Amino acid sequence: MNVVASTVFIGLFVFITILGFASAHWRKGDMAHLHEWGLGGRRFGAWISWFLIGGDLYTAYTFIAVPALVFGAGALGFFALPYTVVVYPMVFAILPRLWVVARKHNYVTASDFVAGRFNSPALALAIAVTGIVATMPYIALQLVGIQVVIGGLGFPTHGFVGELPLIIAFTVLAVFTYTSGLRAPASIAVVKDLLVYITIIAMIVIIPIKMGGFGNIFAAIPKDHLLLPPVKDGNTGMISFYTTLAFGSALALMFYPHATTAVLAAKGPNTLRRNWVFLPAYSFLLGLIAMLGYVAYASGIDKLPELAPYFAQYKAQFAMPGLLLHFFPSWFVGVGFAAVAIGALVPAAIMSIAAANLFTRNIYKAYIKPDCTIQQETSMAKTFSLVVKFGALMFILFLPLTYAIQLQLLGGILILQTLPAIVSGIYTRWFDSKALLLGWAIGLGWGIWAASLTGFQKSAYALHIGGMVIPAYIGLYALIINLVVAVLANVAIRKLGMGNNADATVAADYVG
Repeated sequence: MNVVASTVFIGLFVFITILGFASAHWRKGDMAHLHEWGLGGRRFGAWISWFLIGGDLYTAYTFIAVPALVFGAGALGFFALPYTVVVYPMVFAILPRLWVVARKHNYVTASDFVAGRFNSPALALAIAVTGIVATMPYIALQLVGIQVVIGGLGFPTHGFVGELPLIIAFTVLAVFTYTSGLRAPASIAVVKDLLVYITIIAMIVIIPIKMGGFGNIFAAIPKDHLLLPPVKDGNTGMISFYTTLAFGSALALMFYPHATTAVLAAKGPNTLRRNWVFLPAYSFLLGLIAMLGYVAYASGIDKLPELAPYFAQYKAQFAMPGLLLHFFPSWFVGVGFAAVAIGALVPAAIMSIAAANLFTRNIYKAYIKPDCTIQQETSMAKTFSLVVKFGALMFILFLPLTYAIQLQLLGGILILQTLPAIVSGIYTRWFDSKALLLGWAIGLGWGIWAASLTGFQKSAYALHIGGMVIPAYIGLYALIINLVVAVLANVAIRKLGMGNNADATVAADYVG
């Protein structure tokens, strides 16, 4: 066991635990109300929102998986960069309007908005269930980051003793989320982001110096790792897949429940706009994180005797932790590993709160107990947040990790099918809820079928058109099918006079 690194790691973990519990008293509100517990009272300013949204979207799995993908697959791993750039113009246009109407009608979730806008509890239920199902494996994957760094510290990784640190970490997460709600991850996100920036900047500066500069690093990378394969024989190959994966991932990112939860917690639309002006700083950081995959490849750390056992167990996922262990003193290893572990707790907390909000508002209150009191509603949300975290923990302890990864691949495909209902509702009432529900069902079904063709191992589908083969992101193809079906069905429904124009909102609700 690395005693020094473990001591620093545990010390920082204890600090954020105390901070998580203390957060209940920060900007104190009546925690018996769901908008106070689940949205922080909608009072987070620009800087706190910046840390919260950044900590929410750039997760521990990002720090582990992006370098691992670049380490193993090369240039394809950099798809994460354009999609985090493309997403900001879209959120500027869409999410401030959602915030305004949600505030005026006390909507806590995107499904609340869909239910009011289209007068359709069924469509809202479909959006809510999709969000919960897509979020569960995402929470489980945050545990991967914690598992990797705990193993890297030298703790046992098998049996109850090996699982105990993970159980302790998620128990702490469960308790401070239950008591402090969204305020806990918001305050911890500040610490998490500072640790991440310090760690990544130190790694991207110091390691290349020790390796003789970036020239030596890139000289050691094979050409097929540096570039995507060219288009040939009518097959657009990785070029079309890379492009559609980046664009589709950007569309999905906005509408994950944890993303909309962080957005709705902001103080106002101008707070969000100022926030998104500075959020590309995370995209710059993500580029540095991705570059670590090349650094790890060039350094050959997977072949070092002292690190080979870790790579045998964790494969490419140990690329970033391996660099820390090999090039830095033990005390800094503790700081870097704590950044990864805390980077898991922040998004996991927000995800569990988002899933709890969806279940409580759009399933429990809508179908199970419509007459529940404000206190009962919030109590159910707190309880369900525990259930979600416990389910994610059981998933990672008792099922193969590949299941969580496969389900997460499906997550983006599923979330994209909620986009037509939410985005169209923000701008127009032309669609009928029945048409949107039909489009959602067919897009979802086709996406799951297409993913099943690869054994849920890959997210590309090769479309054959007139001698051309166009591999592209399954989620984007499914979204196109969803939209086409919804438009055609809507035209038919309107012509048959079966449309439902009831709407709980008015045009003035979207201006603020």
